[in-house]
Amino acid sequence: MKKIVLILLIMVGFTANSQTKSELLKHYEAYYDQMRQQGDINGVISAITHLNILSPSKERNDTLAYIYTTDNQHLQALNTIGIEKNESDSDLAVQVKAISLKALNQPKRALEQFEILNKRGPNPYLAYELADLKIQTGDNEGAAANIEYGIANAKEEMKYAFYERQQPYEVSLKAAFIHLKALVEFNKDQTDIDGALATIDEALKIDPNFNLASLSRQALQSRKEKQENKEPQATKQ
Repeated sequence: MKKIVLILLIMVGFTANSQTKSELLKHYEAYYDQMRQQGDINGVISAITHLNILSPSKERNDTLAYIYTTDNQHLQALNTIGIEKNESDSDLAVQVKAISLKALNQPKRALEQFEILNKRGPNPYLAYELADLKIQTGDNEGAAANIEYGIANAKEEMKYAFYERQQPYEVSLKAAFIHLKALVEFNKDQTDIDGALATIDEALKIDPNFNLASLSRQALQSRKEKQENKEPQATKQ
């Protein structure tokens, strides 16, 4: 008799626990919908976190990491899904890792993730990210190949956003590629400053308001003038 009572109590406990979990899931699903409607990012993050605890889901986890990334909480995003290179990751997970690692100044790790995305679906925007990261990591030949692809495939309407000024701005993606081309040319031969300047001028001709290209031009022009000022002194000696 005692055994029967004990079994009944355990069954009742499981049923109650199941009902409680089900009710909590419904609650946080409703809470998530409400927070999303209100545009409350912190509320959405809280709701998904609770849902993941109650009912773990890789898809929901990837979504949580993506929300962190879009809110510039890159460390939290990577703490959610990790930083490892994993070919079986969803496109969303790879995108999160790529963007967040780049934002946290981890170009080599970011490059691995962008390479995965590019294998799955190459496009000019990914080519730009690859070229930029390869320049940072010293792979000028690899960057040149991505730049060549980008210039050939960038459409006139494609734009790329830059954030080095207080006010973000967009320029022609093709101009952005040509600017990178100038940097690669200079990296390969730092004695040919005129060649790099001419290439930057091509970018500025397409988009005269390209601030980053203007800054690069000023830096190269300043370097050229310093070299020219040193030459007469060397001749006198």
